[in-house]
Amino acid sequence: MDRLPKWADALLVPLISILIAFLISGLVILAIGEDPINALQVMVSGGLGSTYGWGYTLYYATNFLFTGLAVAVAFHASLFNIGGDGQAQIGGLGLTFACLYIPWPNWELALIGASVAGGLFGAAWAAIPAWLQAKRGSHIVITTIMFNFIASALLNYLLVNVLRPVGSMDPASANFPKVAALPNLSAVLGLFGIPFSDQTPANISFVIALLACVFVWLLIWHTRFGFALRAFGKSEPAARYAGISPVRITMYAMLISGALAGMMSINNVMGESQRLILNSSEGAGFIGIAVALMGRSHPLGVLLAAILFGFLYQGGAELALWTTIPSQLIWVIQALVILFTGALDNMVRIPVARLFVKPTKRKAP
Repeated sequence: MDRLPKWADALLVPLISILIAFLISGLVILAIGEDPINALQVMVSGGLGSTYGWGYTLYYATNFLFTGLAVAVAFHASLFNIGGDGQAQIGGLGLTFACLYIPWPNWELALIGASVAGGLFGAAWAAIPAWLQAKRGSHIVITTIMFNFIASALLNYLLVNVLRPVGSMDPASANFPKVAALPNLSAVLGLFGIPFSDQTPANISFVIALLACVFVWLLIWHTRFGFALRAFGKSEPAARYAGISPVRITMYAMLISGALAGMMSINNVMGESQRLILNSSEGAGFIGIAVALMGRSHPLGVLLAAILFGFLYQGGAELALWTTIPSQLIWVIQALVILFTGALDNMVRIPVARLFVKPTKRKAP
């Protein structure tokens, strides 16, 4: 069977998968006695129908952008980094140290310092599973999953016993200084005369996430390291024959992946809550896996997939608020999207690929 054209692989297959997922979701909504058309209208209106809805959609999308890029970088090296959630939480710990214990003169320097701290802590947390994979042969999937639980337990201990302010009953760190507050997205867009709601947690970290997309694109497709990374991911024996070190590629890929996941804390810890709280990542590390799969591990695809999942989060919240449809149904929709764009990808890909097979004339014997 001929290979799919790039545009069909990147756009047509995911689009059909999403449409199938929404069609089945509509049937589920219909089965519980609700109107699927009205449900879709509420979701679209709540997630995309106003700058307020867009603000929350882009806030969630920013989290998924960082974690999706983290998974995508590891994917290119044929590494399945499922530890993005733990790396994001540990990145938030590093960012908290930077914001609480360094007297920054302005938010610009605070943003740079916190980004570096979050990235370094996330990379350090990813380095341990990477070393175990490269040197000891421990499977990266198992170790990264385990490190998610270790990260949660570590943060639980630190927030309760170390970082919690005296007299506070809330397991959270102290509030960050006002100088560390990030400008919201409305202030950024206001510089270009674009009106936007200032009642949402969307902030300048969305711009940082877009710059991260550009960075990953340049790194993977326009550097020698990116070529070595992709060569290793395609065939480790061939990469070894070409002189590419598996240990170095594994370590570097996971360090970059962990750093991207750790930088997610710029958005939700520094930009939104202004302190470190329990479960600050809110499962965004796991959604990043679906985002990377749907986006075919390409930064542009990851961006579009992150916005889709941001819309599902915000539209689902509006659906639960204004209709009698239970909020758990949104998890069903998300699961169906993940199912058809990930596990059942070939169910759509194979029939679509047949459409692009050129008919050949059979020669008479």
